[in-house]
Amino acid sequence: MVRTQERRLYYVAGSGIALRYPVAVGRPRRQWQGETRIARKLRNPTFVPPAFVRKREPSLARLIPPGPNNPLGAAVLVLGDGTYGIHGTNKPKLIGGAVSYGCIRMRNADVLDLFSRVKVGTPVYVVK
Repeated sequence: MVRTQERRLYYVAGSGIALRYPVAVGRPRRQWQGETRIARKLRNPTFVPPAFVRKREPSLARLIPPGPNNPLGAAVLVLGDGTYGIHGTNKPKLIGGAVSYGCIRMRNADVLDLFSRVKVGTPVYVVK
């Protein structure tokens, strides 16, 4: 569960136990709410900026390979239809802010920990 106003992601492990991670969320006009599922899991992802991102940032490369310049960081949990994801970041100082185009950003160590715990198909709830 992602609580956007708290800037926290909660992984419910069962038996009343939940892990809490700090996150960055979408900018005010890019935040969303709802229920979805983890569709895919990728370590060391390549970033292909969507058209709407390239329109706002025309100097952005069409493809950013894995590495320190990749905004997806160390891993991505692709959500639903692939529009959004829960991913690492190359800008960890922005964790806690409302800074993304709608994705949920985590510190790389945190997204790798979550990556190891969840499976494809895991439900994800995003609430205010």
